[in-house]
Amino acid sequence: MKMAGAEAIVKSLVHLDVKHIFGYPGGAIMPTYDALFNEENLHHVLVRHEQGAVIAAEGYARLSGKVGVCIATSGPGATNLVTGIADAMLDSIPIVCLTGQVNSALIGTDAFQEADIVGMTIPITKWNYQISKASEIPYILAKAFHVALSGRHGPVLIDITKDAQQGEMEFDIKDLEVFIDHKLQVLNDEFENAAKLINSAKKPYIFAGHGVTKANAENELERFASLAGIPIACTLHGLSCIPMDHPLYVGMLGMHGNYGSNLLTNEADLIIAIGMRFDDRVTGNLNTYAKQAKIIHIDIDNVEFNKNVKVDVTICGDAKDVLSELYKHILPNNHDAWIKKFHDYYQEEHDEVIHHQITNQAGQMIKMAEVVSLLSEKTQGNAVIVSDVGQHQMIAARYYEFKYPRSHITSGGLGTMGYSLPAAIGAKFAAPKREVIVIVGDGGFQMNIQELAVLTQENLSVKIILLNNEHLGMVRQWQEMFFEERYSFTNLLNPDFIKIAEAYSIPGLHIEDASDLDSALDKLLNAEGSFLLEVMVEKQGKVFPMVAAGTGVGDIRLK
Repeated sequence: MKMAGAEAIVKSLVHLDVKHIFGYPGGAIMPTYDALFNEENLHHVLVRHEQGAVIAAEGYARLSGKVGVCIATSGPGATNLVTGIADAMLDSIPIVCLTGQVNSALIGTDAFQEADIVGMTIPITKWNYQISKASEIPYILAKAFHVALSGRHGPVLIDITKDAQQGEMEFDIKDLEVFIDHKLQVLNDEFENAAKLINSAKKPYIFAGHGVTKANAENELERFASLAGIPIACTLHGLSCIPMDHPLYVGMLGMHGNYGSNLLTNEADLIIAIGMRFDDRVTGNLNTYAKQAKIIHIDIDNVEFNKNVKVDVTICGDAKDVLSELYKHILPNNHDAWIKKFHDYYQEEHDEVIHHQITNQAGQMIKMAEVVSLLSEKTQGNAVIVSDVGQHQMIAARYYEFKYPRSHITSGGLGTMGYSLPAAIGAKFAAPKREVIVIVGDGGFQMNIQELAVLTQENLSVKIILLNNEHLGMVRQWQEMFFEERYSFTNLLNPDFIKIAEAYSIPGLHIEDASDLDSALDKLLNAEGSFLLEVMVEKQGKVFPMVAAGTGVGDIRLK
């Protein structure tokens, strides 16, 4: 059938099973918005800033496992997507960004709101492409979704000129069905070599990363680890791929991870890294990292092999498939004495750090960990926690006891402040029946605070816990520890956040006294719609343990 390119865009999205699209209209994308006007099968969410659109698409993708879609106009609309695209690239999130572009004849003339968004995003996309003919639309959109979901997930940008949106074309549904299988097959057969190392290891150790969740391999991980009796630690993005109360779970890796999880990295004789990339925040100083261990690296992207850490066995493939096959080659075992070492170190960490962080003494200001720990208890670890970036992010990761898969959403590789609120909006659309809770600091909250309007406009129930220490807390901690307490531009003069929320018709509550925390959290959780709880927390609080920059995991500090 004949139709305009803009109508073909909308019909293609519907056929590709898109339910929600996050965007902001403008001149160069207006024909597509006009086509959206009467489309009942596609729900458009009007954000208040294009960065909110792309991050909401990320949140949707992370919780649903599907492609998140956002749309923006040319020029500033497109360039406002760049931070979110880079964030999705570093965290391997499948999103498709559609941007309008000036007419083909005007490209290169510095026309109004013209920007070379394709050129700008080459380094931060898996693939990008500019459509200048309406006839290209169905095939290119189908390819965009295929690329975003194939192998290692990631962002794709499709730039569409205005004349391509307005031009007439012959729509053929077959152009959307040329790409079927998104799954990358296991590329090599190292299972026997891996199994020999696993079956003979005395101190084996599993590092579970984001790839476990993305492959829906939680059950396969638990079955594999239980058979071999191997302790599991998670990266920041690996959190929630195994319940934190599982007997084999031993903590979080990384700069602010658990004490024993980091220390015993340098004692393990075998590390099995699954769907993680040995990021610098996990390894610390590479010169002293795990030199005693054999390493098996399982990842869907062979580019990661030997990139940061030299490994002994590599298996390239989807974590679910690899763990299912590897399970057939390993022998039942237990490593109780080895696991006890993790528990002993955890007890030391509990006595030195955790107990003091979750216990309030008379006259003390509320601590972030108190809030998160009590929240975890009240929600029984089943909520979706969407944290921003900073001290509260690390506290949320450390003190929320995740019990259910796909429960932790945050910006990892790029560390994007302002991430939590729009990501939570996307997450809520992905799983409307799940409790979605934002944990954010006063700095990050103000970076995308305008997206509160979306909660009201879409009648969403997203609970927001604002941990307000009136500082850029993580930067302030570094200034105290490494810059001789020169607090250069980290204190914040903040607005009345409760009044701002109320201006968006969102109720809120401000507390300062620890005695009010229990009832305040109940009020938050029992609210029918969105709710803002602002908790004033200690200004000088620090996050420990900590592996300082430039040091190794064996140098982790408890204070």
